[in-house]
Amino acid sequence: MLKIDVKKGLRTLLAGALLLAGGAAGAQDIPFSQFYANPVYMNPAFAGAAVAPRIALAYRSQWPSLVSPFTTVSASWDQYFDDLHGGVGAIIMTDRQGDHGAIITSKLAAMYSFRFQVSRDIFVSAALQAGVVNNALNWSEYLRFPEQISAELGVIYPNTVRPPDNTSNMSLDFDAGVLVNGPNWYGGLAVSHLTQPNQAFYSEDRVPMKITLHGGAMFNLAEEQRRQSSLGLGTPVISPNVVYQYQGGFHYFNYGVYLDWMPFLVGVWLRHGLENIDAFIFQVGVQQDYFKIGYSYDVTVSKLANATGGAHEITLGLMLPVPESKKKIKAIRCPSF
Repeated sequence: MLKIDVKKGLRTLLAGALLLAGGAAGAQDIPFSQFYANPVYMNPAFAGAAVAPRIALAYRSQWPSLVSPFTTVSASWDQYFDDLHGGVGAIIMTDRQGDHGAIITSKLAAMYSFRFQVSRDIFVSAALQAGVVNNALNWSEYLRFPEQISAELGVIYPNTVRPPDNTSNMSLDFDAGVLVNGPNWYGGLAVSHLTQPNQAFYSEDRVPMKITLHGGAMFNLAEEQRRQSSLGLGTPVISPNVVYQYQGGFHYFNYGVYLDWMPFLVGVWLRHGLENIDAFIFQVGVQQDYFKIGYSYDVTVSKLANATGGAHEITLGLMLPVPESKKKIKAIRCPSF
């Protein structure tokens, strides 16, 4: 019985908090767990980091135990261009929130990342991103508000909330990022929603800026640096990573480590805020030269653990052949997922 009540409370929170208290559908950005499988979403400075044309697809289902989980689909492309001295990329994504997609957020953005060399082994990439975000409200019988709910009997009262004049809201959105990388390490800073666009339906409620700090390294565990062993496995590589994000007064700390042993990869992450642990994230992946697929599951350990069902995430990456180039450009070495 407690589990059912929590589910109702979460659905009510979506309708009441997002609509009645301003209607900001994008108050918090979608927290993808496979950070490096969707790199330009985390930091636009990753555009062109792989040099070759790269396509990344991602699907995330968060809180699947609810009647209608939060689902997000993302697709991105990026590539390095000699004449531009940097990378160009684009990303499109759609996020569905609430019962039967009560709120649908769609985004389309393009980015440019300029890369320059500061020493023999250290490179810097600086990027700008511009895009449009559209929030659509599906005003239907699936919406529920606090005044409709009885603590004993559930939803029994009629909906008397007036629909907003506009059920679709489009706005411009800008991001920026910088990435520094050496022979076996990398780190970056990204700032999203620089202009804090308004995404409310009833009144002005601006999306808070999001700050992302990330860094990591890759260490070979074998003395021999051969690409493949006699078993067909590559050199085992361990990669510790940290990702910190701040948005709207909330702090998110993510600590993770990967074991990359071509063609297999496994990883584990811990995500927490200032006061409590949110989830453990377990990842597995298979990769080849031009293809990779990954799966991750967020094991929720907060007070919502019994009601939400964690989160599933599936990613697919395609790496196309590198075009002919006048000079050899090194790809930035970072994890696959």
